[in-house]
Amino acid sequence: MGEAVAGDGVAAAEGAGRGVPQGEPVDRLEAHRTELTGYCYRMLGSAFEAEDAVQETMVRAWRSYDRFEGRASLRSWLYRIATNVCLDLLKGSRRRARPMDLASPSSVDSPIGTGLPETTWIGPVPDQRVLASAGDPAETAVARESIRLAFISALQRLAPRQRAVLILREVLSWSASEVAELLGSSVASVNSALQRARATLAASGDHAADAPQPLDDAQQALLRRYVDAFERFDMDALTAVLHEDSMLSMPPYALWLRGRADILKWLLGPGCGCEGSHLVPVRANGRAAFGQYRADGTPWAIQVIEAADGRVTALQCFLDTERLFPLFGLPARYEGPGVSPASAS
Repeated sequence: MGEAVAGDGVAAAEGAGRGVPQGEPVDRLEAHRTELTGYCYRMLGSAFEAEDAVQETMVRAWRSYDRFEGRASLRSWLYRIATNVCLDLLKGSRRRARPMDLASPSSVDSPIGTGLPETTWIGPVPDQRVLASAGDPAETAVARESIRLAFISALQRLAPRQRAVLILREVLSWSASEVAELLGSSVASVNSALQRARATLAASGDHAADAPQPLDDAQQALLRRYVDAFERFDMDALTAVLHEDSMLSMPPYALWLRGRADILKWLLGPGCGCEGSHLVPVRANGRAAFGQYRADGTPWAIQVIEAADGRVTALQCFLDTERLFPLFGLPARYEGPGVSPASAS
């Protein structure tokens, strides 16, 4: 689905030809790309579909820019286009999820099975693709929390229009009248949709701005201990950093584990190929994350780490390295401790 949107966008751009504005108009549109990508990611649950949706949004805006009358702000106009693109993409699509949303935890002895299609899963997103580099600290904290994998999963439980209403009202702080104008609806309808969306999120136990977690000195120290323990494959040290009820998931596989004991058994058994791994720090979904390379230097996973109460509570490992490592600016092979996403760009 996402690839079709990208293809349509390219064709539209080529068809528009000399009609595509150049210079200052393009710069004005591009200034909104990061926040639009964050919006589309929350709507769609996929970094790749979000980037396709924003590209389609930009193409439509470029083609219509000479007819933009300025009755609404440029930002509102772009959000209206992006919302329509996302709603079109979501028609008839299956909601994306995490492994823990689909089944009970597996046992260590469970077969890993075959991977499910990419469209099954919520995927990670680099912070720099969806979060502004500067801004009000309180707004930044809310934005960071609203791209957590658990919250993105909760959003996917909402009907598409309810999802748009909740994101615009609760995350982006739009007024009910602004959302009603964007959706071509009434304020009463927007408020009703927001109430239903809040009720669904409350039932899921997740909220956009719960417990912001700045990467303070204690968390930095915990992450250093985790990296040291994982790279040395020291089970005693991992025992000290993993929460007793920590979780391990590995999309595209549906199998997931709950509990420190099962995770350690997995690492010593089916996951023994992780021994000797190298972890390269990145940022994903408002959290610390790592590009994991096997001992021979080949990419293995993007790990997104959740932590609470001084312990690691979730290891969310995404194995689609062929697409994810370039997305995060990581090289195709580990070449030594000096490697970083910046060095790959």
